[in-house]
Amino acid sequence: MKKRKIPKFLKLLLISFAVIIGCLLLFIASIYIGAWGKLPTKKELADFQYQQASEVYSRDSVLIGKYYLYDRQPIAFENIPQHVLDALVSIEDERFYNHSGVDYQSLMRVAVKTLLMQDQSSGGGSTISQQLAKNLYPRNERKNTHIAVDKIKEMFMASRLETVFSKDEILAHYLNTVSFGDNTFGIESAALKFFNKKTSDLKVEEAAVLIGMLKATYGYNPRVFPDNSLARRNLVLQSMANNEVLAIAKKDSLVATPLTLDYRKFDYSDGVAPYFREEVRKKLIKWVSSEKEKGNSYNIYTSGLKIYTTLNYKMQVLAEEAMQKHMASLQKTFEKSYGERGPWKTNGKIIEKAIRNSEHYKKLISNGLTHQEARDSLSQQRTMNLMDWKGDNRVSASVIDSIQHYMKFLNTGSLAIDSKTGAVHTWIGGVNFKHFKFDHVAQSRRQVGSTFKPIVYTAALETGIPPCAYFSAREVEYENLKGWSPSNSGDKDEAYLNYAMEESLSKSVNTVAVKVMEATGIENVITQAKKMGVFSELPHQPSLALGTGEIYLNELAGVYASYVNDGKAVLPYLIETITNQKDSVLSHFEPKRAKNSAFSKQTRQIMVEMMKSTINTGTAKRIRSTYKLNNDIAGKTGTTQNNKDAWFVALTPKMVHVTWVGLDNHEIGFKSTAVGQGANAALPLFALWYQQLNKDRSFDAITKAKFETPSPYVLDQLNCEPVKKDGFLKRLFTNPNKKKSKRFKKKE
Repeated sequence: MKKRKIPKFLKLLLISFAVIIGCLLLFIASIYIGAWGKLPTKKELADFQYQQASEVYSRDSVLIGKYYLYDRQPIAFENIPQHVLDALVSIEDERFYNHSGVDYQSLMRVAVKTLLMQDQSSGGGSTISQQLAKNLYPRNERKNTHIAVDKIKEMFMASRLETVFSKDEILAHYLNTVSFGDNTFGIESAALKFFNKKTSDLKVEEAAVLIGMLKATYGYNPRVFPDNSLARRNLVLQSMANNEVLAIAKKDSLVATPLTLDYRKFDYSDGVAPYFREEVRKKLIKWVSSEKEKGNSYNIYTSGLKIYTTLNYKMQVLAEEAMQKHMASLQKTFEKSYGERGPWKTNGKIIEKAIRNSEHYKKLISNGLTHQEARDSLSQQRTMNLMDWKGDNRVSASVIDSIQHYMKFLNTGSLAIDSKTGAVHTWIGGVNFKHFKFDHVAQSRRQVGSTFKPIVYTAALETGIPPCAYFSAREVEYENLKGWSPSNSGDKDEAYLNYAMEESLSKSVNTVAVKVMEATGIENVITQAKKMGVFSELPHQPSLALGTGEIYLNELAGVYASYVNDGKAVLPYLIETITNQKDSVLSHFEPKRAKNSAFSKQTRQIMVEMMKSTINTGTAKRIRSTYKLNNDIAGKTGTTQNNKDAWFVALTPKMVHVTWVGLDNHEIGFKSTAVGQGANAALPLFALWYQQLNKDRSFDAITKAKFETPSPYVLDQLNCEPVKKDGFLKRLFTNPNKKKSKRFKKKE
């Protein structure tokens, strides 16, 4: 029988088909052997590590912030509700439990519909296992050749993943690695960001919103496109019903539910306690460096550390609310006091210096521009955001306009610590972290004014000067100090008055403070300050009595703690414990307290009584009269020369609170003492906050604590007339308008 000849065209077609298949097989084989880049082994796939965000917690276990490159918080499979898994499988990979990593049936469907029928809605055919492979090893190139390579690589990896992990583990790994947009990775971070709750607490409709985002994280972002997100959510719910994991009636009910978010962004500049979180970050960097020397390799952005801090979340929120209320009001009063003559508007020297010190100007000069060219560039109008106490305003302004705008802003720093341990309860480094990064708690050293006087009086008591010693309030011109003549804010009649130490401290009488310093000795005062925890360099000058020394705010808080901590200073600390993601402790931090008392028990009790008088009848009496605080409180106000700095230190049996208010530009001060004194500018930040603490019974242990009762001996020591007036003859021959002239005696 004669053989039929195969037509030539058919031969060519078969040969061509065989060549194509051969080339395709060779191409696939080349990918398998690593010619297009090494495929991860099963061991490498099994040992992969998440890049995890480090989490910062308050003392009362509230998540207050994160440090991350990618915002991810992995969770275990058992913490993922079944309806989250059902939603994922229903919409992304219906045959997930029936394939081994690659769904060839779906691939054929996609090939036929997409390639032959040109149906672009047929989907991509990738399984959850393949998508996990892509999450673990992201695609680097977008060329057609590389997309094909990546697709085949992901198929190989998916098959290997299925042999390494169970189906449940693959679902958990996928949900922990997938992007949900807004730089958020993993279901836990997404749940916290969009609904302010853990994954385990997600409702079915909330889970459907998040799972629906996976198809297009931007297009279905519920924050940006709520209508798109709602439609996608309902499609996910319908898929769950189609796959019989959600009852039809339940689906219909949920589809009618409106889309509701509780969006919480863990942003570097936003949220609670941004200055505190930044200081914690700095300390973590030092900790990581010290751990590296021990052979431990940690990264605060990727190692998934948990940082448990000392911060009290509720206290911090109340402190920030009090700050915003007071500072907004004070800013208004401050600007009104200057009117149209504010230095930020009219003082050319100050404005010019601010321009030259700005980063914008320095950058232009470093790029080779002349001063005039730089100034011309900075004078050009553009659209920008300028902050005020109502929010950010979109305006047309120049960089110079913005420099002048921010020059006028009052700033603040406030800190509350446990007086026994130094644990930080609240930390406010400024009025707005986004616009003012400088931290006035840890970075700023300012003259502390009259808040230094208690140290002077403590030194005086320790050197044997009795609390009922009297000092004349008369103004003195010191011949050996170039005619330096400290004065008081009182009337001329003060020239006839002699103050006991308690009264002079409570009324903050400058002339008396200098005389107490003179009687005590400058060196004795400085030595006493160091014993009490002052580590900043202090000026060896009589003006130190008036607080011309520059001290950090957190340093001052630790010093004052000695008055209610058996004479022992503390060092404020922020971090209690650092753990890994599984809560295994990596480091625990102990309070740093002075070993020895800086002064006697008797001195301590006398000083607390003196500072109680400051609150009850002295410069801080508005604590009682205006703010109606009846708690046990001692304290001291402070105002520096030319009203540049306003201070208030509040001392309670269990806590120290320090507040500073002023301007970052040292050349600008308050217009008047009435506005800029510590009692008006700084004290309300404590008083408003403490009013709120009094309303919350959870703070009773602090707010209802009592100072110890002074010994009978101490009470007897303080039992004297607060003020004595000069006799008739002395008053007759004293001219209150004429300063007394003498030499300042420097005690050896």
